[in-house]
Amino acid sequence: MIILKYVLPVLSLLLTACSDSAKDETVSSESGNLILTESHGGGGSAWGLVECDGCHGLNSIHQQADSIRPIAQSKGYESCTGCHGTNGTSEPRKCLLCHNSTDLAERPIVEGKHGHTFISEDTEALKDDQCVVCHLASDMNGDFDPNRDLTRLKDSRQLYTPYTSSSEFCLRCHNRDHQQTGFELDVDYENPLIAMSDNYKYVDKHGEKAGTGERTYAGLREGYRYDSFVECTDCHAMHGTDNTGLIIDISKKGLGELDPEISNKPYSINNASGNNAELCVMCHQMNVLLDDAELDAGNGLSGLHKIAGDCQLCHSHGEAVQAGM
Repeated sequence: MIILKYVLPVLSLLLTACSDSAKDETVSSESGNLILTESHGGGGSAWGLVECDGCHGLNSIHQQADSIRPIAQSKGYESCTGCHGTNGTSEPRKCLLCHNSTDLAERPIVEGKHGHTFISEDTEALKDDQCVVCHLASDMNGDFDPNRDLTRLKDSRQLYTPYTSSSEFCLRCHNRDHQQTGFELDVDYENPLIAMSDNYKYVDKHGEKAGTGERTYAGLREGYRYDSFVECTDCHAMHGTDNTGLIIDISKKGLGELDPEISNKPYSINNASGNNAELCVMCHQMNVLLDDAELDAGNGLSGLHKIAGDCQLCHSHGEAVQAGM
């Protein structure tokens, strides 16, 4: 499931057991786990059943969840597995039934010819089974917590330790020596897809190592500082983009710390020519305009030097030398 920004109060009322004498809280209001367990329905009497309408009437469920109730009413029982799992059956989990460009268009934005389908440069739209690789059991309460809303993956010691950020979740697959079984990346040793786990702590301005902001071309837009921790998803759109490399194609798909007046405008970002200047200019704006920095980068913003060139000819993603050069 993809993260959903609505408040979902009183989880224990979402499901009611068939028995009048028992109301099992198989959807835990304490753990935030929406996935049904083997105790579903008075000691497990409903576990393994396919037909939800045997116990749950559409008119009676989600009565205290105003944001989700209209969707459930509209989509019907077909939407149950997306939030509550398979209930021990072989039924598919249908996330995109609700998370699409029409019904939940902003939560998140699911559009564009590239998505995180686990196949490089794939142009097929995301499918439901790909959603639940990363979002196995989200609580969908509107408060994003990597350790609740993202699937737990093993760390370098092969332990299921907590995440410190959503980027750490990404790096548990994108690394050289402890990739996840079934999702191995067969690329060259220096490829950023696997090099980032090593490089992340050295990346100037992006990741754990901060830049000084004292160089000739220094300057950032409102929201980011040179000691900002920049998440992978600030620049890379998991759920859909028209850009290669999963680079966001509009500003509101990422850039979590940027001033909303800028990111929500939104500004377009196009890297079709291999130039990521339209992305870089979203955050970088020189304090003193030098070397053509007054020129439009292509999306209405300016502030980068030598704007006609490709930033990555000099600024390599993840390089640990010369402050990002």
